[in-house]
Amino acid sequence: MSFSSRLLPKNLKIKIYRTIILSVVSYGCETWSLTLREKRKLKVFENTVLRRIFGPRRDEVTGEWRRLYNEELTDLYSSPNIVRVIKSIRTRWAGHVARMGEEREVYRVLLGKPEGGDHWGDVGIDGWIILGWISRRWDVGNGLDWAGPR
Repeated sequence: MSFSSRLLPKNLKIKIYRTIILSVVSYGCETWSLTLREKRKLKVFENTVLRRIFGPRRDEVTGEWRRLYNEELTDLYSSPNIVRVIKSIRTRWAGHVARMGEEREVYRVLLGKPEGGDHWGDVGIDGWIILGWISRRWDVGNGLDWAGPR
């Protein structure tokens, strides 16, 4: 099966991309620390697949075939981009870990205290963003009750 095949309709190709390819590419993304370079590579990958799905366009002025621009791909593909999907998965996972409690090792690793010490360690910018989200959304002092949007 090729995304450039005309035998499959575009909506089916998009469903295949969302359900199979996106889930394989994002497998294990809960623990990734995405750099700008990796985010750019993921967007390039996604744009390459979407260009294969949607095909070329005929230029209205010159009448020649051309590749779709990134903005056109964004307009045609109405779903969130791959980086946004990964961030959503990671945020959902962080909320899951936050509800685990301090006795779980993964909870202590998320907080930067893998051995139960009092130091935070270097959790990185993504870790601070996640921790900030958790502290705003969850009332950590009262058994991790959902505090709702503030």
